[in-house]
Amino acid sequence: MDHFIVPLLNLFRAAESGIVLSAQAEDPGVIRETINYIARRIDLIGELMLEHLWLVIIAIVIAVVVSVVVGIIISYYERSAQAVLWLCQILMVIPSLAMLAFMVPLFGIGFTTGVVALILYSLLPVVRNTYTGIRELSPAIVEAAKGMGMTEWRILTKIKIPLATPVIMAGIRTATVMVVGIAAIAAYVGAGGLGELIFQGISRSNEPMIIVGAIGVSIIALAFDFLLHWGEKHFAAKGKPGEVTEE
Repeated sequence: MDHFIVPLLNLFRAAESGIVLSAQAEDPGVIRETINYIARRIDLIGELMLEHLWLVIIAIVIAVVVSVVVGIIISYYERSAQAVLWLCQILMVIPSLAMLAFMVPLFGIGFTTGVVALILYSLLPVVRNTYTGIRELSPAIVEAAKGMGMTEWRILTKIKIPLATPVIMAGIRTATVMVVGIAAIAAYVGAGGLGELIFQGISRSNEPMIIVGAIGVSIIALAFDFLLHWGEKHFAAKGKPGEVTEE
């Protein structure tokens, strides 16, 4: 969990640092300059936000499909499950810049490298929650379904996955917010997004660019967190166990 929190905290710290710099700067107009920068470069900021969103959405969609399938498969194989979860954990603890550096020789500089790195970072929360959500279902529910003559496929699609969906959604929420933060670092290898403003602002000592980039990423992270929190509650309400019936 710490590895998910750290990237987001770093972004908020960047925004906080910008505010502190504004307060301590000899020129009290840093905030005004930031507002002016937004007004002047609103088209660029909007374009970079769309790039950031596209990068996150592509990575999360692919990661969720792969992770849910892997999580379902390892829920039937306990020995393999531990090895897969261990591998996902190893991938997640690799520093962001190191991961991107590993990807460059394979995929070159650009969007693809950023997407692949983000997918690898997203695996652990979703795989682990899918596996845990299915494995922790009450055995009585599964046995009741088997007693009614339901096939394993129907048990999986009609009982296991629906009841595990709130837990899976929690993993997707964690992975998405984490990826929004790491996507800013992916700009270092030319993946695009709001990270370009942050890196260019640092290289030029341009405080408005840093502040706009950091706040933009934070807004996207909070928006995703809000939407997925709503989805998590929605599926939790629908996924409350009741009587097992065969359609």
